[in-house]
Amino acid sequence: MRLKGSILVVDDEKGQRDILNLILKKEGYDVVVVPGVNEALEQLEKREFDLIITDLKMHGLSGLDLLERALADDPEQCIIMMTAHGSVDSAVEAMRKGAFDYLEKPLERDNLVMTLLRTFERIDLIRENRVLQKRIDSIATIPNMQGEHPKMKEVFRVIAKVAPSNSTVLIVGESGTGKELIARAIHDGSPRREKPFIAINCAAIPDTLIESELFGHEKGSFTGANAREIGIFEAADGGTVFLDEIGEMNVAMQAKLLRAIQEKEIRRVGGKVNIALDVRLVSATNKDLEQEIKKGSFREDLFYRLNVIRVNLPPLRERGSDIKTLAEFFLEKYSKAAGISIDGISKRSLKLLMNYNWPGNVRQLESVIERSILMAESNYIEPDDLPTEISVSGSPVDSISFNLPPEGIDFEALEKGLISKAMERAEWVIGKAAPLLGMSYKTLQYRLDKFEIERPDKKSR
Repeated sequence: MRLKGSILVVDDEKGQRDILNLILKKEGYDVVVVPGVNEALEQLEKREFDLIITDLKMHGLSGLDLLERALADDPEQCIIMMTAHGSVDSAVEAMRKGAFDYLEKPLERDNLVMTLLRTFERIDLIRENRVLQKRIDSIATIPNMQGEHPKMKEVFRVIAKVAPSNSTVLIVGESGTGKELIARAIHDGSPRREKPFIAINCAAIPDTLIESELFGHEKGSFTGANAREIGIFEAADGGTVFLDEIGEMNVAMQAKLLRAIQEKEIRRVGGKVNIALDVRLVSATNKDLEQEIKKGSFREDLFYRLNVIRVNLPPLRERGSDIKTLAEFFLEKYSKAAGISIDGISKRSLKLLMNYNWPGNVRQLESVIERSILMAESNYIEPDDLPTEISVSGSPVDSISFNLPPEGIDFEALEKGLISKAMERAEWVIGKAAPLLGMSYKTLQYRLDKFEIERPDKKSR
């Protein structure tokens, strides 16, 4: 019988120890019984126990003494106190000091069993959290993906949870946010890590060739097919396939991809035999696939197959607190690679980096730091070392040249005009226009309603 867990029982009454030993072993636990705290401490030096059940009052050292020493060595050690009727207040005090629960003597078997079930549920949760935190910590050290912003911590948490599974994952984010890095992190955190990870950009392959790239082809299946070639799905068997820019795939190929996902098999172009494969699929897009479905350019059934687990990667402008961390990471990386000694980024330069909108996201920041290292005239990156679009940006107010006329202005009309221009530039997407105006989504939505600003073609309809 598989043991449910290990328990150390501490009680100076032999009869009580014998009863607990019998009950716990019958329930399937690995049990060690000792008569006092000193013997318990000796056992804890030899091995770890999932749970300690100790009497509160004993000759010599008490259960509270054991509680303090055990928790000092392992703050997450689960401990249950046993106390005689009338000493409940002492047991409650023990719980305040870190005990998980208490049992009143004389013990009732059913109550004991239920308490153990509840305790081991907590122990399992603690273990799962430890494993999850280790995964999150390892993911948070992915090059180019450093971040302490809550949105990035949520990304790391989701990756750590889903990586061990076989579920399909859809990564959504703007260009340059690091979608392939996330896909690799999912693969590296999975049982498939020793198998291939193969990435392909759907937008970079002509429609006439993408089926052959994914599924392979037989000799003579089309002009130029001079030999049999396997596709990336076969090459990645047992591993992970990453389809970047999945939104660019044509509808006909989407239907074939859907079948491959559903049936877990593919057929080479020109082939007659179905080939069974074990592949995990991770895809990514910078498009709004729900909108593409409405336009008829993306299959709804495929979307639901891909969107089992969704990872939303925030643009760099939405996690500005990470800009400094990322910039310093790239500074160390590229200064070492170039053999150039750079001590840091000046405060003025850092302020410019923090104020910039970063349309190219992390990829753009990486390029900017690499360039600035090569252009630097001193041991620090100064504003003159940054690209012109960043060094002259300053704050949004400083970059606007405006003379207030003597008669004054209609401020509401000016505000309405700025909001309209921002919405036009953002193609009437509120989430994109709000950062241009330094507003939150809700604030911009409020002002749109207030000024009754609508998309021109909506008014005409």
